[in-house]
Amino acid sequence: MKRAILFILIGAVLGGGGVWLAKHGDDTKPGDEKPATEKPADEESDKASVSRDEDGNAVITMSDELQGDAGIVVANPEAAQLAPELKGYGRVLDPIPLGALMTELASARAAYAASSNELVRLNILAGQGNASARALQAAEAAALRDQLAVQSVNDRLALSWGRAVAEQNDLPGFIKSLTSRGKVLVRIDLTAGEDLQTSPTGARLVRLSGGSVEAEFLGAASAVDPQMQGRGFIFLAKTDAAQLMPGEAVVGLLKLPGEPLGGAIIPRSAIVRTEGKGWVYVLGKTGENFTRKEIVLEHATDTGWFVTNVVTVADHVVVTGAQTLLSVELKPAGAD
Repeated sequence: MKRAILFILIGAVLGGGGVWLAKHGDDTKPGDEKPATEKPADEESDKASVSRDEDGNAVITMSDELQGDAGIVVANPEAAQLAPELKGYGRVLDPIPLGALMTELASARAAYAASSNELVRLNILAGQGNASARALQAAEAAALRDQLAVQSVNDRLALSWGRAVAEQNDLPGFIKSLTSRGKVLVRIDLTAGEDLQTSPTGARLVRLSGGSVEAEFLGAASAVDPQMQGRGFIFLAKTDAAQLMPGEAVVGLLKLPGEPLGGAIIPRSAIVRTEGKGWVYVLGKTGENFTRKEIVLEHATDTGWFVTNVVTVADHVVVTGAQTLLSVELKPAGAD
């Protein structure tokens, strides 16, 4: 009897325990579990985001900490003034043909000097009855031939190189400075349809590799370039500032009379190029957003690009890390 009662008590205990486990053994709700792939909120906020402003410009938002990690540095553009300019295109002229014409001219002048002296001598002898008329006529013909030869070389010199070159006071010394590469002649042509009411006062010659040099205006070119079909101008520049080589292509910024333009100089390191244009990133008022703005790359200087709009000296532009911002902007969505 006692043994039966013991079995009944043990069964009751085991049954009660099973009921309790069924009710309380799975209290954890599925919604309470944190997914293993969910990232902390602070990690999400430390990523750069890309958006568009009301003008359609790309805007990159980036925290101060992330800016420091990316090495972003901003600075104000420098204020500057620039004389009115007109862009043209040209090349450094080869002085060898000019030197050959100078040699031919010197030879023709020497021949004319000899024949003219001979004519003077025969005229004196003919006056004394010591020279025949035939000899005198031959001397006259020789002197006239040599005189025409000198005139022919002078005409070719003026037509090929312009009167500004042909009428140099010391033409031999001028040509020597060109052949020794102390100076260079540069021809700048305007595009078809462009015209100037007055002559330029000078020019800035910009090499394709960067850097510029001041050039002195000599005169208008004597002929139109068959490709450009615009007016041409000849300039003289020293090669100590820029080692310009014959045949080298340059961009010529012709200086025009008038009041200088006010603007700012954008450093070259701030320029990024995409879509075939030049851009800069400008820091916003919050200090955490950068707007990419287009600038026109027309007025190159030794330290950067001169602009008259879009960016002012009061703006903060990215001078270090601009290419990094462009990479962030153009990276595929979802990429780290």
